[in-house]
Amino acid sequence: MSKLKTIILSAFVLFAVIAFANPVTTYAAQLPIAVANYQQLINQHPDMAQANETYKAAVKQAQDEYKEKSANMSDDEKKAYSQKLDQELQQKKIELLNAIRDKVNAAVKEVADSKGIAMVIDKSVDIYGGQDITDDVLKKITGK
Repeated sequence: MSKLKTIILSAFVLFAVIAFANPVTTYAAQLPIAVANYQQLINQHPDMAQANETYKAAVKQAQDEYKEKSANMSDDEKKAYSQKLDQELQQKKIELLNAIRDKVNAAVKEVADSKGIAMVIDKSVDIYGGQDITDDVLKKITGK
């Protein structure tokens, strides 16, 4: 009888060690996960058209500014000025996209919370499974 108790106790300890050593496996099976096509959500956000127009206007302004101010510059000065304008344009693009990303992230969170979803991953990295909530988030974003 003592040997049976030892075996049962050993088995219990082994299962406990496995559960504590690998908690991701234990909880991942219970974690509700969804997927969303993040690029589609960004591209179809209603503010994207305005952001593109704002960026195009900034590019046009930078080109006009370069033509006007670089006429009397040396090649090195032109190169430095061009790089400066490129950096400003890159920063403008980041600002415009970050504003849209913040709105998309908020909509994804709202939809996920309303469906009891704990994690949303981009559809491009999904191999198998996960509820696709892209259409639900698009409806939230566009109101349609």
